[in-house]
Amino acid sequence: MSLKKFFKTITSRWGIAVNEQFAEHPVAELFRNDFKNEVASIVSEFDSTYTVKASVGAGAWASVPWLSVLNPVITKSTQDGIYPVYLFKADGSGFYLSLNQGTTTPIKDLGRVVAHRRAQSIKDKVLMLVPGLKEWGISEIALNSTTALGKSYEKVSISAKYYDANNIPNDADLKVDLVTLLGFYQEIADLDLAAEQLVASQKSMIKINTKKRTQLPKPFLLLAGISGTGKTRFIREQAKASGNEQDTYCLVSVRPDWHEPSDLLGYVSRLNGVEYVVTDVLKFLVRAWKEIINTEIVFNGADVCGSKAMQQSVSPFWLCLDEMNLAPVEQYFADYLSVIETREWVWTDDQFEYKCAPLLKPDAFDGVDKDKLRAALNLSEPENEILWQHFLCHGISLPFNLIVAGTVNMDETTHGFSRKVIDRALTVDFGGFFPNDFNAFFKPTTQPKLLTYPTRSNGRELVDLALPFDGDGQLSINFLSAVNNVLNNTPFKLAYRALNELLLSVMLAKPNNAVELQALWDDFLMSKILPRIEGDIDKLSVDGGSEHILTQLESLLSSELSDIWQGEVRPDLYREGVETDNKVINIACRSKVKIAWMSKQLDAGFTSFWP
Repeated sequence: MSLKKFFKTITSRWGIAVNEQFAEHPVAELFRNDFKNEVASIVSEFDSTYTVKASVGAGAWASVPWLSVLNPVITKSTQDGIYPVYLFKADGSGFYLSLNQGTTTPIKDLGRVVAHRRAQSIKDKVLMLVPGLKEWGISEIALNSTTALGKSYEKVSISAKYYDANNIPNDADLKVDLVTLLGFYQEIADLDLAAEQLVASQKSMIKINTKKRTQLPKPFLLLAGISGTGKTRFIREQAKASGNEQDTYCLVSVRPDWHEPSDLLGYVSRLNGVEYVVTDVLKFLVRAWKEIINTEIVFNGADVCGSKAMQQSVSPFWLCLDEMNLAPVEQYFADYLSVIETREWVWTDDQFEYKCAPLLKPDAFDGVDKDKLRAALNLSEPENEILWQHFLCHGISLPFNLIVAGTVNMDETTHGFSRKVIDRALTVDFGGFFPNDFNAFFKPTTQPKLLTYPTRSNGRELVDLALPFDGDGQLSINFLSAVNNVLNNTPFKLAYRALNELLLSVMLAKPNNAVELQALWDDFLMSKILPRIEGDIDKLSVDGGSEHILTQLESLLSSELSDIWQGEVRPDLYREGVETDNKVINIACRSKVKIAWMSKQLDAGFTSFWP
């Protein structure tokens, strides 16, 4: 088949194909095999070291199919760097041959806003150094895509030629255009500045924090501590590291009169017709969903699915509930506390499926003014049609990139937490995990690690537990069983949820030795076990025994945490040194200090975890 015939076949059949089953579709097979091989044969004549990649989607049809040519000197991946690429319009009306840029890795590392600035800077630099590209092609392209990923190809195109589906040139002209662009591409590789500014995985020209993020085992945090320790600022700084704080951070001040979920999620009003009154929290949830769908992660019924690369490009969104316990959490946060337990990640190699029950069911919108609601949720643009229809059909569930962090002060103006809340959260004694150091006020020597949302939900996945240390999770199971024996016959006893989250923590932390594993256990005690314990001496004593459970835990842990019980010998899993050559911080066992503090409180008649 001639090159022109390939282009003609793909453009003429594309509009019909995308409405048919994706698996083994003849258009997809033609694109990924015969068409790719035909272009590869032309490219090989120019330079045999170049590679050709083609895609019509991963598990579902892409909005914009593409075929790219990669020079390994510049980039080996379409996720970053510069490369020629055929981009087909979403409606099949034509296609472009474009010198374009990868966006997935820059967005993951730098955030969407900074990544687009970087792409524009690279475009300006290339056009200045290779002026022939301006004469060869056009600077603006339009792919008619309804997805943000499809639109992103438009923004980062350096130079392109357009071919109308009804007026495709002959093979000779198509080959001349391709070879000419390959010549410009080679010229870019030969530039003196190529290695510094144009090679894949290049450093950002804008100074921002691009450190690796630490996955949390649960996307719900309670940051407890006295006022003024920096709890709210900590959450804001985590969001700011994405490079797009305006989109990824939402601060909500909890009011004492909140007593039902509508205070967070909105409600139906009949004052001016029937309309749904939306809240800042609901708008933020929708914004987080837009971030997910903008990567071309797709819906599969009520669930979403995509590749690991797509998931990694999705930034965490931080919802800060300031002074969370000014109102009864079990009342206004009831829906979230139930739905968070329905989250489920299913991984097959590098492909995932994420499931979650709706936080707002679709019947919540029955009878309301849909146009007003869509506008209030900022979904009126045509590119948001798929997301809007999904909400109407399946409701609004928890986006997987949402992290809820509540700040907590325990005083006479606040409410306590039930074990239902504590079981579903990671409780952080903020002063214990992130202590204030007045002497380092002007020049800090430590900094919090960057955190992100979990991508695992099932601690039974033995494949993920195949780690260098505690590879089958049995050491952690034995540890939690020993702790549970101390808590037996008390209201503080642990259940399957605690074990599941401990094994998830092991999966994510990947300990390499006994000290690292015990450091993980130490933090688990601080975040999931000790916050459950409160009461007077009668409540903390078992069957009239002479020792209360804090004393028994202390005795047990001195053995179970023997490698870290004495001295500053365990690594801090949540902080690191500011100096690049000395990142690891060694600290004392946190649970030992906390149990001693709680025992002293109990001597006065009553104890709890809360500072």
